[in-house]
Amino acid sequence: MDATPAEPDSKFEAVLVYLKEARGFDFTGYKRTSLARRVRRRMAHVGIEDYADYLDLLQVNPEEFEALFNTILINVTDFFRDREAWDHLRSEIIPMMLAERGPDDPVRVWSAGCAAGQEAYSLAMVLADALGPERFRQQVKIYATDVDEEALTQARQASYTATEVRSLDEDQLQRYFDQQGGRYVFRKDLRRSVIFGRNDLVQDAPISRIDLLVCRNALMYFNAETQARILGRFHFALMPRGLLFLGKAEMLLSHSRIFDPVDLKRRMFRKALGVPTGLGALVSQAAVHERGTDVSGLDQLREHAFSASPVAQVVVTGEDIVALINQQAEVVFGLSPRDIGRPLRDLELSYRPVELRAYVEQSKVERRAIRVKDVEWARQPGDSVWFEIHVNPLVDGDNGLLGVTVVFHDVSAARKLLDELEHANRQLEAAYEELQSTNEELETTNEELQSTVEELETTNEELQSTNEELETMNEELQSTNDELQAINDTLRERSAELDEVNDFMESILTSVRSGVIVVDPDLRVLVWNRGAEDLWGLRRDEAVGAHLLNLDIGLPVGELRSAVRRALAGESVEDVLMLEAINRRGRSTTVRVVISPLTAPQGRITGAIVVMESATQQS
Repeated sequence: MDATPAEPDSKFEAVLVYLKEARGFDFTGYKRTSLARRVRRRMAHVGIEDYADYLDLLQVNPEEFEALFNTILINVTDFFRDREAWDHLRSEIIPMMLAERGPDDPVRVWSAGCAAGQEAYSLAMVLADALGPERFRQQVKIYATDVDEEALTQARQASYTATEVRSLDEDQLQRYFDQQGGRYVFRKDLRRSVIFGRNDLVQDAPISRIDLLVCRNALMYFNAETQARILGRFHFALMPRGLLFLGKAEMLLSHSRIFDPVDLKRRMFRKALGVPTGLGALVSQAAVHERGTDVSGLDQLREHAFSASPVAQVVVTGEDIVALINQQAEVVFGLSPRDIGRPLRDLELSYRPVELRAYVEQSKVERRAIRVKDVEWARQPGDSVWFEIHVNPLVDGDNGLLGVTVVFHDVSAARKLLDELEHANRQLEAAYEELQSTNEELETTNEELQSTVEELETTNEELQSTNEELETMNEELQSTNDELQAINDTLRERSAELDEVNDFMESILTSVRSGVIVVDPDLRVLVWNRGAEDLWGLRRDEAVGAHLLNLDIGLPVGELRSAVRRALAGESVEDVLMLEAINRRGRSTTVRVVISPLTAPQGRITGAIVVMESATQQS
């Protein structure tokens, strides 16, 4: 019973795995809610309810993948979409970016997820305004990428309808577009600086050395893990002072370590130069001052001061013999004055809470202080203490080793506060990510609705156009039907005339007593009259279509080859041959054969006529 709800999810994941392995498109990084909604939308369109059945359809029908791909990728775009952000980019960000470069330095821009190219050409117009057309052509390269090959094909054409350029003002249309056949085509000289190509943000390597990276309303379709991976690639792609321009539904709340906000409201960020790191331990050494006067009871004062220190402290000699133990060390580690004078290795303290002897030896050899951080000591189950241990060498004025002091700083309270702070930060980051995800989901839904509205408007226009075309076609069909009726009547009359001609020709051929054979240029028999049947005993249906030289009759047809070839070539008007033959009754006879070309009205030779007459017929 528990496995039933998970079944649709596993089948849906199977569809995504198939698309990745068989087609090379990895949709596993997309948000499941919106992705599943769009896949189900395509399934409903083809009348399939189960994911497993739809997977079967994808496997047997390769064309279905293209339809599904177009359904998943919502190419809702426009020139200067979200005009306020673009105006800020034009007036503030672009001048700042150009001011940081030399006058002749190249400018590399990447439009990731460019769809049909409106965003890339918007960038081209902004930079052409800032630099001028001549410097733009010399210095600017705009790389525009997407995973949708159909959208990239449209983008490369740089041709848009009046509806698609409605967000541009008249000045921009005149300066950057040429009108061709009712469409607006981006200027060819500036178009050469815009390079379109396929790039999968999830799988493919990023374009490098980018000054400005624009990726608007594309990240919101991916889950948090995939977003982090893509943003890492964006960070790699950007130059040290590179800028990132995102869509209004996208934030970098969980990625502030690699990008610094330039204008958070308009989603503009700059590549962070590095992640702050700790500077390491600062070790201070007490200065040695010569005393000007003697202080009475100084040894006792030192002993009580050491013993009363609030942190646990142990001092060992250069030979690793325990020399001093203060009260806090006795309380924390269970030591006593009896342990003074014992080798350090004999005490539990030497290996718990940390292997101490190695650090003591290192401090003695290197003559420097060593700090051991984040040392946990579980005194009993559920009761852990965290220490930061300082190991300091004790040296005399000549840098001679006197011993080593080991100080155990109890940082449990600070550690607890850090854990709580980290937990609170994680909760805050999770809340931010949830808020961002909700915002992105709303924006995705809004774009889907906008896409649906545009599709419905397009469908309505197409239906209206189709209705008009059908009416026109109906009129044309009616006219064609009338023409066909007239043609049919004419054909009927011509067929009757042809039948009369055929009957007339058949009467002539039947009435001629001589044998008549008509062959085509390939020597295939076309006509075999009754005289030929009576002469050789071969019926018409047996002779027509056969090769003349292959006929099994009493006439030596091989001797006709040269004469027939001459007739077909137009070399002779008439050849007369006298041949000895055997007729259908088995009697020998002399046959007079007349061979002449079959000439069409235009003078073209279309075959040869062979007329055969036996000697008895002549007499």
